[in-house]
Amino acid sequence: MNHPSDLKYASTHEWVKIEGDLVITGISDHAQDALGDLVYVETPELGQQITAGQQTGVVESVKTASDIHAPISGEVVEVNTALDDDPDFVNDDPYGKGWIYKIKPNNMADIEQLLSSSEYEAGL
Repeated sequence: MNHPSDLKYASTHEWVKIEGDLVITGISDHAQDALGDLVYVETPELGQQITAGQQTGVVESVKTASDIHAPISGEVVEVNTALDDDPDFVNDDPYGKGWIYKIKPNNMADIEQLLSSSEYEAGL
């Protein structure tokens, strides 16, 4: 599995990457692999205030559906609308084209509570 060391991870299989004062999030390579070929990605609403651990969307595959949880608290400021037409971006490039949404964190320090790639992999 591919879990880049420059990212942080939630135990619920979401990853985060800091981009300026925003945080990009998606699901991990492990999660997309376990789900199989994705057919639909439900994203949160723009402007939605989210709380760490809260369900913020759903990913559906030909096998199953799985909830997406907020890795940190904040405001949803952008969603990846390309996933509406191409949910397989999450399978093909989970840390690039397959990002799901961007958050303006309430507290950037909350990211330190997330797991490193090695800690995440140890829990798999």
